[in-house]
Amino acid sequence: MMKQHQRYWLESKKGFEENEEKISSDYWGSNNNNNINSNGYCRKQRPKFLPIFLLFSLVCCVYLFAPHLLFPYSLISEQDGVVKVDSSRKASIFTSMPYGTLQCDRTEFRTDTCLMRGDIRTDSSSKSILLFSSNKTQKSWESEEEEIIQHERIKPYTRKWETSVMDTIDELDLIVKQKGGLSDKHHHSCQVNHSVPAIVFSNGGYTGNVYHEFNDGILPLYITAQQFNKRVVFIVLEYHKWWFTKYADILSRLSNYPPINFAADTRTHCFTEVIVGLRIHGELSIDSSLMPENKNIRDFRNVLDKAYWPRIKGLMKEEELVARSTSPPSPESLSIEEFKKGREDTTPRSPKLVILSRKGSRSIINEDELVELAEEIGFQVQVLRPDRTTELARIYMALNSSDAMVGVHGAAMTHFMFMRPSKVFIQIIPLGTDWAAETYYGEPAVKLGLKYMPYKILPKESSLYRDYEKNDPILKDPESVNSKGWEFTKRVYLDRQMVRLNLRRFGTHLGKAYEYSISSSKKNKGGLL
Repeated sequence: MMKQHQRYWLESKKGFEENEEKISSDYWGSNNNNNINSNGYCRKQRPKFLPIFLLFSLVCCVYLFAPHLLFPYSLISEQDGVVKVDSSRKASIFTSMPYGTLQCDRTEFRTDTCLMRGDIRTDSSSKSILLFSSNKTQKSWESEEEEIIQHERIKPYTRKWETSVMDTIDELDLIVKQKGGLSDKHHHSCQVNHSVPAIVFSNGGYTGNVYHEFNDGILPLYITAQQFNKRVVFIVLEYHKWWFTKYADILSRLSNYPPINFAADTRTHCFTEVIVGLRIHGELSIDSSLMPENKNIRDFRNVLDKAYWPRIKGLMKEEELVARSTSPPSPESLSIEEFKKGREDTTPRSPKLVILSRKGSRSIINEDELVELAEEIGFQVQVLRPDRTTELARIYMALNSSDAMVGVHGAAMTHFMFMRPSKVFIQIIPLGTDWAAETYYGEPAVKLGLKYMPYKILPKESSLYRDYEKNDPILKDPESVNSKGWEFTKRVYLDRQMVRLNLRRFGTHLGKAYEYSISSSKKNKGGLL
């Protein structure tokens, strides 16, 4: 996955450079003709060139205005020399889209999106969504096949460049048919009528990995649904009940309606507006210029605050009940108490450091010594060991009340989004993971407003140091190893590597984080809301 993404950027850059070179060549080559006399002045053009000039002007006009004609519901932007259509701009994507039409945007590298407006009906048995249009056509309506005005196929998942994973995603047929034609005999009667739009997306792919769950699912869903102010229904392909249970708190902030399991719900649902596919802006990020009211990643984090606060208040009540009993408090209740004090107690306290612990590959071998060192420096330390069954509200509670977070590069670093802006995020970067660590977590953390302090380990701090010769490229030149392909990188650097921190060296990092936390705590106080 990482190498595919790297290759995409390299190919994009190469394509842009080749385009620039071609433009430059065409420009300078145009002066190499016989229209320049010996004095350096252009001869007067003959009238025969006037038609060419007019034709050139016509082509330019077509180039400039064709995107607006093809995508009247979108605003057009230009980036890296490429004209792009983005339907997630400030205006509603359905504002000027004609009733009874289907339009698709396949210009984006990461995702396809289609928009339907009119008499829309679901048909789960054929994995299709039908739009019945009254637009007149020149076709004769003598056969079922001829009734189809338009037919689009789409896999509504946000990693369309990854063929291997896209092959596992269910494909959906979007069909426009002539209303009043032969299809009326088989026209599905509406069993459920909806007065709000729908968003269709897939719950498949890499679902099960917390990074992908946020990057490919939750964030794109927020980006796409935000404009509707919760008045939108989610239609889900490859529905996973556990996913909706896990993210129920967040989803309740994005939609007021229960989701529809497309495969299991065989009823005909009727809508007037449907978006198929999700918009995505980048790795764990939001481009405010493409959002209504210039919403950004901090606005998304505010949604997380509002989503989890009711549950956290419930956990606090549970803590109060535990406090009244004779039973000793659990680690979970202790973290609740710490969180509660972080919101209500104005007395000075030691900065809180959360260590996100891993098992197996990329774990910290001397984690106990790290805890002792952090406490010696002055941190309150909480070691968090989340797994797939850990309630997200508890993780959110721990990190939201923290002043600093430490963890080794991996999917769990996604939880940096649970921290408050201006807090410290220390990502330990194992050998061979520099690009992925910065791209997937470092840069997004900075955009969120965190104080990012990357810690790149030395070869001696890697468990690979005892497995290979000191001059082996695996230790000395990880980039050359990564160039062999993603599977090789994964096998060597992700699956087989553990970390033994040089505590003296890492202690300098912790000391800076402690000093920063002390100084910033005087300016930033308070909790969730």
